[in-house]
Amino acid sequence: MEKESVLKDRTIVGSPLTHLFSLGILMFVFWLALSGDFAVKFVVYGLVTSAVVAWICYPLLLLPNADGTKKYFALGVSPAAFLCYSLWLVKELVLANIDVVKATVRPELRIDPKVISFVFRADNPMAKVLLANSITLTPGTVTINVTPEGIYEVHALTDGAAEGLLSGAMPRKVAELFGEEFDFMVLKGE
Repeated sequence: MEKESVLKDRTIVGSPLTHLFSLGILMFVFWLALSGDFAVKFVVYGLVTSAVVAWICYPLLLLPNADGTKKYFALGVSPAAFLCYSLWLVKELVLANIDVVKATVRPELRIDPKVISFVFRADNPMAKVLLANSITLTPGTVTINVTPEGIYEVHALTDGAAEGLLSGAMPRKVAELFGEEFDFMVLKGE
């Protein structure tokens, strides 16, 4: 794919120039953090290198939706919104850790493993990936499968883990993060 066509591609959600600029800034900040040298010569090298790398990598970070009608920038979420989601996820991880520890440390093992299924439809492929990874990262749950239609199969170790998923709180947060319409339905669960 030619670079000129990437900047003029009308299927890209959002402004390609804004995405390219934000990628260049991110690369430059990362370069500054790694180099630690703020002499003018090195800052100029960093700017030029970051711009070139952003220009080369930009097409690789465009992800098509399931039907191929739109392309989403992989890093196209607000940093502030992503920080809020990350803090919420850390809180959920701590609560899930406590739930799993309570279930497994007691003399009578209080686990009730089950596989639950639900549908979460999102146009942005990063929303699907983030939800699957967030579920797997949470103690007591593992994403087994995600279909192109948005059907998730998840193994839950405890009732608390299953209830947390069936409530739809995590898919709702992911939908909010990516500006997607919340489309969630339980297929199999107790």
